[in-house]
Amino acid sequence: MLCVALGPKGAAQIFQHLPQELIEQLTVEMARTTSVDEAASEIVLEEVVETAYARGYVAEGGVAYAREVLERAVGSARASEILSRLATVIEQTPFEFLRGTPADQIYTFLRTEHPQMIALVIANMPTTELAAQVMQLLPPVEQADVATRIALMGQTAPDVVKEIAHVMRQKLDSVLQHEYAAAGGVPALAQILNSSDRGTERNILEHLAERNAELAEEVRALLFVFEDILKLDDRSVQLVLKEIDAKDIALALRGSSDEVKERIMANMSQRGAEMLTEEMEFMPPQRRKVVEEAQSKVVGVVRRLEESGAIFVARGGTGADDQVL
Repeated sequence: MLCVALGPKGAAQIFQHLPQELIEQLTVEMARTTSVDEAASEIVLEEVVETAYARGYVAEGGVAYAREVLERAVGSARASEILSRLATVIEQTPFEFLRGTPADQIYTFLRTEHPQMIALVIANMPTTELAAQVMQLLPPVEQADVATRIALMGQTAPDVVKEIAHVMRQKLDSVLQHEYAAAGGVPALAQILNSSDRGTERNILEHLAERNAELAEEVRALLFVFEDILKLDDRSVQLVLKEIDAKDIALALRGSSDEVKERIMANMSQRGAEMLTEEMEFMPPQRRKVVEEAQSKVVGVVRRLEESGAIFVARGGTGADDQVL
């Protein structure tokens, strides 16, 4: 019904992905199906689309993720119906729960296990990409040992695999709960704000200062905001300016202090500074949001260069170990 509904070109594309035996069976059925009424055609096409989306959700985040997305989209009853239909074509590994788990986290859990256990888990990973990532993290000698065990591994009793997966899931859940419990505090908030846009950052800091000025200062000490460009040395400022469009610099400097403007100009060529001044003079009034977006771009470049080690950003509370010599 699907191939008839799609027409000759669509059916031909499907045939390219089918085994010869199925093609022969399908050809016979199509020959018997002279026509498909419009209502039936729509039902079949809708089912195919739903199944394709569901399989995509399963591949992206597992069955639980697929169910959550489908329930939000089409309701619980319809989601169960789609997944039940899909269950016959999905080969789900007992280690499906590892899909979406970072490879380094899986390795941290496995590194103290026996090589045979590691081989069994890697061989049953939900994707070959994840299996390869975990394998790459193993020490070279252990890589060869585990690879050999995988190659020589015969069929393992399903009950054994399920039991190992069950134990591993319990331990992994325990580790995650511990990590969640340890999360939070000023450093965690600072990391979140460092990844937020300027408007969100400003709003949170202003309200935090109203409630707890001391806490707000602790957070500010771990942040880099646009005005903190004054804390950078000349070389760092020059590296930052190379990464930013002149128009964004002009926008970012609107409303900033004269000190910041002078610092930026001092680290540009004479011609560049003149062009920037001219750009700012003829630029029409800008909404605050636009200016803050430009400032966020500058801050984003600073943070990226800092992470790569290209520049050093002095922050509040910098200890002796962090001083540049």
